[in-house]
Order: sequence, then structure tokens, then C-alpha cells
Amino acid sequence: MGSPHSARVAGEGADSDRILKSGLLGGALRRPETGAIAGAIALWTYFAFAAGDSGFLTLGGTASYLEVSAQLGILATAVCLLMIGGEFDLSIGSVIGASGMVLALLTVEYGWNIWPAIAMAVLVSLGIGFINGVLVLRTGLPSFIITLATLFVVRGLTIAITRQITGRTQLGGMRDVAGFDGAQRIFAERVAVGSVEFPISIAWWLVLTLVATVVLLRTPFGNWIFGVGGNAQAARNVGVPVSRVKILLFMVSSLAGCLVAIIQVISSTGADVLRGQQQEFYAIIAVVIGGTLLTGGYGSAIGAALGALIFGMVRQGIVFAGVDADWFQVFLGGMLLIAGLINQFVRSRATESRR
Repeated sequence: MGSPHSARVAGEGADSDRILKSGLLGGALRRPETGAIAGAIALWTYFAFAAGDSGFLTLGGTASYLEVSAQLGILATAVCLLMIGGEFDLSIGSVIGASGMVLALLTVEYGWNIWPAIAMAVLVSLGIGFINGVLVLRTGLPSFIITLATLFVVRGLTIAITRQITGRTQLGGMRDVAGFDGAQRIFAERVAVGSVEFPISIAWWLVLTLVATVVLLRTPFGNWIFGVGGNAQAARNVGVPVSRVKILLFMVSSLAGCLVAIIQVISSTGADVLRGQQQEFYAIIAVVIGGTLLTGGYGSAIGAALGALIFGMVRQGIVFAGVDADWFQVFLGGMLLIAGLINQFVRSRATESRR
């Protein structure tokens, strides 16, 4: 027979195991991307069975949904940082159209080398982000209203100016621009893996996700982002430069839109004033699916990347599965609702695990 001491030790060991498991479970549930990981695995499994023999599981199928995910993922990474900081940017879609058209007009119509034109597009996008941030802070209006207004202003100006200069809303001929080949290698190169080509935008997406993750988790600026999103006044009281942080986040958001515009213009060798339509909503959906709260102060860049991956898998998966593409928005709305419920459940479980 075992001694009372050995029984007590065994009991303490069992209690320790339970505490450890509870701690690990609570830690996992507190991670913003937990729901997105489960969702990505579930969706991939579904399409593997539903469309595996139609090409979804092939290298080409993988490249197709990663390409869709990459451009949205670039936007979602920046939008995620802004939403963790407690703000929204609905103008990012119009920034894509405006930045792309600035690049095309300066090169095709006015003969600029592509690199100074890219620099000007970057400056324009940063200016839009700066204006958004200043207006939000100076007026006290919600960023939803401010950036919805700038969405229409920027898109309207892009259409009006482009038509005045060219008489149309689309502009091609980028391939003949000076410096195009060098820019193509950086922004639109396609890397062959076997017989399948993967766009370099995937690398941009992954690198930016990594940088954003390091910033959020390993730098004081990342702490400031969480702080201003969780409680701006408390952050201000401890010395966080709340205004500068928010303005910088708006500028980063616009810069992401500019990067996507550059990738699109160089890849397609042309620009369209309507490019970027609805991308602001898709980016927010990807970020929410990735576990970021609409109220700010909680989220992760990895979760945003997973949200973009889910978006890409659904958009291409329903094509491989032979489902009418008209159902895509139904899938998207359903995923947003499910993600919201999962986020609420995960947060409640995480709160219980801390008690």
C-alpha cells in the first residue's frame, strides 16, 4: 500500500497537471488568432474534400489562392495595426486607385522614370493618411466617418483629374516606361516552383506580417499601439504620444494601399481609377476574422494574415468546387458573423481562465 505521503504527492501532481493544462488552454484561448487558425484548417479541409480532385490541392491551386490572399494580406496587416489602435480606415480602397493612377499618369502621360513616380505615389498616399489622422484628432469625429468622407473625396478627385488629363478612366502602356523592368523584378516578379509561378507579392505579404508581429510584440511602439487602442486617456497619462501614434498608423494604412497599387499597376501594366473598390471592407473583414476586436486594444498581425488566407481560400475554393461565384459574398458574410461569435466566445473563455 502506498503511504499517505505518496498519495498526497500523487494528488498534488495531478493538481499540477490540471493547472498546467488549464494554463496552456487559457493561454491559447487568449491568443487573438486562435479562432482564425481553426477556421483556416476547417476551410482547407472542406475544400480539400470538395474540390481536391478539381485542382485545389495542386501547386497551381495553392498559388491561385495565395495570390488572392497576398494583396489583401498586405492591406490587412496595416489595417490590423490601426484597428488595434482603436481606429478605422475606409479610405484605403480609394488610396489604391489614386496611388496607381498617380504612378501611371506621371510615367505614361508625362514621361517620368518609374522610380520618381513611385516616390510621388508614396508621398501622395502618406499625405492622405496624414490628413485622415489629423482630421480624426482635430474634429473628434469617429474615424469611420472621416475616412468614409475621404474615400469619396479621393476617389472623386482621382476620376475627375484623370478624365480631365486623359479623357478616360483607364491608362495602359506601363511596359514602355523607363525603369519598368527593374520595378517589375521587385514588385511583380513571378518565381517558378516547378511548372507553377508564385507572385512575389506573397513574399511582401509574409515579410510585412513578420515585421508587424515583431513591432506589436517586441517593441515599445507595439505597446503604445495596444495602449492607445485599449484606453487612450490612460496611455496619455503615462506619457504615450497618442496623437503621433494614431497619425502614424493612418499613414501606414495608406502606405499599404499604395504598395498594393504599385503591385497591381506593374503586374497589369496599367491603372484604373476604380481599382480598390470594396477592398477596405474586405481588409476589415479579414482583420476581424483574424481575431482583432472592433473596439481596439486587442488583435494580432498573424491573425490578420490568417484572415486574408481564409478569404483567398474561399474566393478560389468555390471556383474549384464548381460553386457559382455569386455565392462568394454569402460565404464572406457568414464567415464574418461566425468570426464575431468565435471572438466573443474566445474572449469569454479567456476571461474565465484568468479567474
